[in-house]
Amino acid sequence: MNNAMTMVNIHEAKTNLSKIVDEVKKLGKPMVIAKAGKPQVKIVPLEQPEISTRFGFMTEPSNIPDNFDQMYADEIQALFEGNS
Repeated sequence: MNNAMTMVNIHEAKTNLSKIVDEVKKLGKPMVIAKAGKPQVKIVPLEQPEISTRFGFMTEPSNIPDNFDQMYADEIQALFEGNS
């Protein structure tokens, strides 16, 4: 099994950055960018946060008023104007 990290030169990285980023993300393995054959930086994939499942949350249809985005608009406006 080969554990060697993939290394690309800086010119190739500038030319193919999108492809390199996609490959690192897809494979989940870091890649090193070298300048004059010497490693300079490492591109690593971000760790994906665990997605928690809420059992039973929003399983039933709910009724949302048609004007939900206008609810309490007068009260909010009064607070902005300094009236409470």
